[in-house]
Amino acid sequence: MKKLLGRTRDYLSLVRFSHTVFAMPFALAGYFIGATGPGYGFSLKTFLLVLACMVFARSAAMGFNRWADMHFDSLNPRTAVREIPSGKITPRQALLFVIASSVLFIVSAALLNRLTLILSPVALIIVLGYSYTKRFTPLCHLVLGLGLSLAPIGAYIAVTGSFALLPLLYSCIVLTWVSGFDIIYSLQDDQFDRETGLYSIPAVMSRGKALAVSVVLHLISLVLVVVAGIYGQAGFIYWTGSAIFIAMLIYQHMIVRPDDLSRVNLAFGTTNGIAGVIFGLAVVLDLLLL
Repeated sequence: MKKLLGRTRDYLSLVRFSHTVFAMPFALAGYFIGATGPGYGFSLKTFLLVLACMVFARSAAMGFNRWADMHFDSLNPRTAVREIPSGKITPRQALLFVIASSVLFIVSAALLNRLTLILSPVALIIVLGYSYTKRFTPLCHLVLGLGLSLAPIGAYIAVTGSFALLPLLYSCIVLTWVSGFDIIYSLQDDQFDRETGLYSIPAVMSRGKALAVSVVLHLISLVLVVVAGIYGQAGFIYWTGSAIFIAMLIYQHMIVRPDDLSRVNLAFGTTNGIAGVIFGLAVVLDLLLL
């Protein structure tokens, strides 16, 4: 049992399961936008399958990222302790984990409706393909944001079998929000990326300019939050959650400076984790209670 728990912890660490808080709240928002619409309602089966799709897609993406980047991770002192470079999980085990997660994602999508099944390979191409974008473009942050932005629209499609503007607005919020804070996170590796020929916005710009790009992306997120609230005729709970979300965006830019990266992890993980949970919860409660 102790060995099993240890292996489970290794795999949860491999996929950084705690970082699910970045996309899961928005997937729930997309689900409840659909479920509270005319002609629809809460379905436990659909709800659980949406959660399963989220977990399996993200596990496949993170596992593949660690497998694809294992050479670079082994060279970088910051990442050399990760599961594959340190030997806790072998490359073969990681790849089998990715394959199993991908298959389970497609099966879960197939059990939802025809459109989710059709789109599931597209989603996998995006979330798995991100791992290679850092080799040829500094726009890799936007590809990561695009991958996570599939959560709200995907969950909405799972309920309704169709597209709609409101969940697409939430997807755009996720895209710009995640891209912005991933730029902040990648500041830690700007020198390593330059030396190894990898691309990122901090690697091709100065840290100050990279942070400026992050600010612009988060300003777009702010505008989209307001547009989504107005378009969706949101109530007090939504606007309260939005205010906290925006305050968290501002806060992370206050604590990270080009000459001081000591609080990058606080900005990346803690601040954005809290921001995502609060905003997602506000969207859901606003839909259900008002």
